[in-house]
Amino acid sequence: MLELLDPTLTILLGATATVAVAHTLLGIDHSLPFIVLGRARQWTLRRTMAVTVGCGVGHVASSVVIGAAGALLGVTLAPLEAFDATRGEFAAALLIGFGLSYATWSLWRLQRRTTHSHLHAHADGTVHDHPHDHRGEHLHPNTDGAGRVTPWALFVIFLLGPCEPLIPLMVVPAMDQSWIALAAVVAIFGTLTVVTMAATVAFGYYGLQLVPAGRLLRFADVGAGLVVAASGTAVLVL
Repeated sequence: MLELLDPTLTILLGATATVAVAHTLLGIDHSLPFIVLGRARQWTLRRTMAVTVGCGVGHVASSVVIGAAGALLGVTLAPLEAFDATRGEFAAALLIGFGLSYATWSLWRLQRRTTHSHLHAHADGTVHDHPHDHRGEHLHPNTDGAGRVTPWALFVIFLLGPCEPLIPLMVVPAMDQSWIALAAVVAIFGTLTVVTMAATVAFGYYGLQLVPAGRLLRFADVGAGLVVAASGTAVLVL
């Protein structure tokens, strides 16, 4: 068994910490969706952080459950990696679908909110027009439901998405039946992944606040959806 002072364990835990931070920073899907959607939906930093951390915990937990089940059932690494790869492609496809659906919904919403004119003729022969849009009885921008659906959609996508490097890191202590070492690997990887996600999103959140949006702010939701779709595409391609 791997002992707590075993040099092999020290190397394993160091590698776990390095991989956790690196894979989170390099995976733009771990941060970009939260940054752009938080800006577009005008979430507070606190809410953006809550959504990010919740998705990060679900993201890590799903791989932990699969890796632990594989270890208990004696499943080798190759089938677990193949299953994780399939999960990764499925999650990326969901991210693309969500982003495109969100952008399409946003475009429809913008069209419904476009102001236009109606002509009115009065009995005395006076004709005038007045601006009009469809926000009144048709749309309720502050209660459109997207604010409630978006966090849950992201959570489901990240729950299904794998932490690809985690399961291989779990295999070494699992094969040695060193459960303390396995718990240490999971704790370090999970903590650093979530912390790095939160830190990256907070940095991006404040960075976007410095960018003057101006008239482009009305297209923020459309842009956010396209960026989310692009990040999912990048996962598939890269």
